[in-house]
Amino acid sequence: MGTTSKGTMSKSDIHKLILDNLATSVVMLNGTLTIEYMNPAAEMLLEASSRQLNKKPISAWFSADGAELETLHAALESGHPYTRREARLVTHNGHELTVDYSVNPVPGVGETLLLIEIEARDRLMRIEREEELLSRHATARTLVRGLAHEIKNPLGGIRGAAQLLQRELDNIELHEYTHVIIEEADRLRNLVDRLLGPRKLPKIEDVNIHAILERVCSLVTAETAGAIRLVRDYDPSIPELKADAEQLIQAVLNIMRNSMQAMQGAETVTPQIKIRTRALRQITLGAEKHRLVCCIDIVDNGPGIPDEILNKIFYPMVSGRAQGSGLGLSIAQSIINQHHGLIECRTEPGETCFQLFIPLELKYESVR
Repeated sequence: MGTTSKGTMSKSDIHKLILDNLATSVVMLNGTLTIEYMNPAAEMLLEASSRQLNKKPISAWFSADGAELETLHAALESGHPYTRREARLVTHNGHELTVDYSVNPVPGVGETLLLIEIEARDRLMRIEREEELLSRHATARTLVRGLAHEIKNPLGGIRGAAQLLQRELDNIELHEYTHVIIEEADRLRNLVDRLLGPRKLPKIEDVNIHAILERVCSLVTAETAGAIRLVRDYDPSIPELKADAEQLIQAVLNIMRNSMQAMQGAETVTPQIKIRTRALRQITLGAEKHRLVCCIDIVDNGPGIPDEILNKIFYPMVSGRAQGSGLGLSIAQSIINQHHGLIECRTEPGETCFQLFIPLELKYESVR
């Protein structure tokens, strides 16, 4: 790095140092829309160096939209800055990004340059989406628990009264009616208990996530008599995590059963579920950032989830099937939340993916 005669940094060196250490991605284009400069943040965002992108037309990494490129040329000619919100960019490796960017024309020596400041929105949008999902689920859980306790109290009274009435009835044939009252009261109590979901502190132990997944796969294979093809794509580098093995089995099984039943209901010709595991670093779940997270993808080739219920599938009693109870996904979300994780879903016809994020460094507390 160049210095002045006094050994201090020149202004140009200071300016470059500032740009190189900005968290915001900065790209400078010349009059032919070729890259003159990219700071390290931009290279990380676009997954390529300026030397690599210099060899490609701007349409290959910035925008393939002709109108967008015309706007860049217009900014060069007019000198007017502009901003785009939630635009789509494609990285050197083919990953699609959602970004906000601002274009500022800068008069240079002999030509006008374009200074583009790019801010990735994907992470922020994901954090906002996850916080909303967690908030909705917590609100629904609080409401259901309040209703459940209000229902259980009179149920106990109804059941007790039916038992006392049965003892006083001399006509044995009338006992059939009291049996119905008692059995229905028990059925409703069991339903309420399922609505409440897991209520105890997890039994924490070292768990191999792939052993959990293999256990669930064996259960699904037994239930379907091998009619559904299971494809594994495991990351062997994932360390053991501290979790409740039985609860994780229940959560994963509920999701895979949901996929299995959706494919059976739609009579999918070659039903398949793919189970993929990956270790992800520096992942924010809700408002908390985790150094290392285990990500489990459960992907089926079924009909997909209707748009009208997609945002409600983790609510209790919401189901896309007439015969469904609507409790499986709600209970799975509660279990993963209790492990400080989160379940997300994306879907389209022919592919539905449930993503389970479980932090590998956890602090547990009971869910009341």
